[in-house]
Amino acid sequence: MQYTRNMVTGASTAELAVVLVDARNGVVEQTRRHAAVAALLRVPHVVLAVNKMDLVGYAEPVFAGIAEEFSAYAASLGVPDVTAIPISALAGDNVVEPSANMDWYGGPTVLEHLETVPVSHDLTSCPPRFPVQYVIRPQTAAYPDYRGYAGRIASGILRVGEAVTVLPSGRTTTISGLDTLGRRVDTAWAPQSVTVLLADDLDISRGDLIAPTASAPAVTQDIKATVCHLHERPLRVGERVLLKHATRTVKAIVKALPYRIDLSHGLAHVSDPAELAVNDIGAVRLRTAEPLPMDAYADSRLTGSFLLIDPADGTTLTAGMAGEAFAAPGEATPVADDEGWDF
Repeated sequence: MQYTRNMVTGASTAELAVVLVDARNGVVEQTRRHAAVAALLRVPHVVLAVNKMDLVGYAEPVFAGIAEEFSAYAASLGVPDVTAIPISALAGDNVVEPSANMDWYGGPTVLEHLETVPVSHDLTSCPPRFPVQYVIRPQTAAYPDYRGYAGRIASGILRVGEAVTVLPSGRTTTISGLDTLGRRVDTAWAPQSVTVLLADDLDISRGDLIAPTASAPAVTQDIKATVCHLHERPLRVGERVLLKHATRTVKAIVKALPYRIDLSHGLAHVSDPAELAVNDIGAVRLRTAEPLPMDAYADSRLTGSFLLIDPADGTTLTAGMAGEAFAAPGEATPVADDEGWDF
């Protein structure tokens, strides 16, 4: 469980994943699971390191068979780039230096590939998203009316004078100033940490999202997503959880588990499973107590992802990657929560 949790955490911001395979065993269920996690988290580059080649006599056919099977599976998941490298970590074969024991291999070593693979994912080309982390109001003699909204730009570029919408309220205004590193700037971009000043005095707090009005995300209380369940306690329909999205945390209920992916039999869908057990990957439908500005994960790895948390002890239960939100901006409204959880 811990290994999968660590992979989900690391892969959520990674540009490359290394999947290690024992040459004696080939592609096993854990290999397929790690490939699926990399694909779900949109990791653009995957290295298949076929280890312990010394224990199979450095046989090229063994490596070729494993590489072919894994590459076909990764392609079915939509992984855009797979590089297979035969290695023996014990002796360092093809790890840093080319191996004399595998002169039939003409590709890069692991280190050479890691140093040369392109990892230039440009966050500034994505729609601007600014989750508010903290409201700054010094109320000092020098700054009697200063009200700034501090945080880290998740994606895109923010510009002074740009029309923006504050979500989930839907209120609109314009950016009147951007402060970063103690100075005023006209533009700021991801992943810079900045303080945003707005032209109007709006009711904004931690957890709100500021985005350009022309490209604001949908606001919804109904979320469908693909998830990887990380906890030994199963996830079931009716489960009451906390959903953490960017800097906002809200109550949520698991409304349905449409299917579980059976990695031991290709990518077969097991419809309406009774639960998602630890390490299971599947689909979930959630209803939140408050509307959330949710992007599709394919469009934004930060504002399209979320965690499900145990409200009793704060344990992380599930990592989620959202699909398209159901409602258009401004259409979703909070549902009465008379009993604290019934929404």
